[in-house]
Amino acid sequence: MTEVLLATANQHKLEEFNAILSHKLIIKSLVEFPDIPEIEETGSTLEENAEIKAATLLNYTLKATMADDSGLIVPSLGGRPGVHSARYAGIHGDDAANRKLLLEKMTKAIDRSAYFECVIAWARPNEKVIFFSGKLHGHIGFEEKGNNGFGYDSIFIPIGYNITLAQLMPNEKNAISHRRKAIDKLMQFIDS
Repeated sequence: MTEVLLATANQHKLEEFNAILSHKLIIKSLVEFPDIPEIEETGSTLEENAEIKAATLLNYTLKATMADDSGLIVPSLGGRPGVHSARYAGIHGDDAANRKLLLEKMTKAIDRSAYFECVIAWARPNEKVIFFSGKLHGHIGFEEKGNNGFGYDSIFIPIGYNITLAQLMPNEKNAISHRRKAIDKLMQFIDS
């Protein structure tokens, strides 16, 4: 199997990538490269952040690298939290605070539509970075429900469901997720 580096230290993302790709790729994460400094996500788009992460890891290792940046886009909030999804409430990775703030901002919202978007940057030595994206459409619920998943999963209800992503089993979520859709496009490219 081919070894690929995933530019993340996020255990949840690593688990999701492994659940989908472990039969095709050996995935190594930033945790296995402690000498690489923390990668700052300074881009203003998901594409820019994914490319920054992939290019940084590629420059350190000279090995095939993939990086994703994902966000929750809520049209009635002008696209927020968007690229700032992980730090919407101010502190990076404070999922509970992010969900609380989003629900507060949506209190009077009539349009509760939203979608998750994932952009994967695929980088190899001496090649142009290639992007693959996937979206999962749905809406924001009125309260948190479910114990599975992470991030905004407990308040996001996908189209065609009446339960949140956090109420789905991990394999059910992985079958429909925005990340899965982007990974499927990446794998079609790798297999071609």
